[in-house]
Amino acid sequence: MRKNSIKNTRINGEVMKELSLIIRQEIKDPRIHMMTSVTSVEVAPDLKTCKAYISVMGSDEEKKDTIAGLRSAEGYVRRQLAKRLNLRNTPEIQFVLDQSIEYGVHMSRLIDEVNKETPERDEEDDK
Repeated sequence: MRKNSIKNTRINGEVMKELSLIIRQEIKDPRIHMMTSVTSVEVAPDLKTCKAYISVMGSDEEKKDTIAGLRSAEGYVRRQLAKRLNLRNTPEIQFVLDQSIEYGVHMSRLIDEVNKETPERDEEDDK
């Protein structure tokens, strides 16, 4: 099975959906921040491993605590995935902090700042 096959894409989507539900509804660890979301999931073609990219809206300390809480609940999450998904193997989950959303917001702010300065220059050039 190729890495980007239709089957692998479908499995990634199902694991992402179930993982989001488990994190949001079932894990009771106080370290896990309320604003935690699963941005993407990459399941290996052999279904042995899985990288789950987690985005946390909060401070750096809350991000570290959330990842630590998820890593400690990894066995529970894996058992719940095994119950919910009919896969040959239930992958070992590796939680990775995804900062792409924050990076995008930061870049958007920088672009807005540049755009605010640009019209002033254009008006001066027209005179």
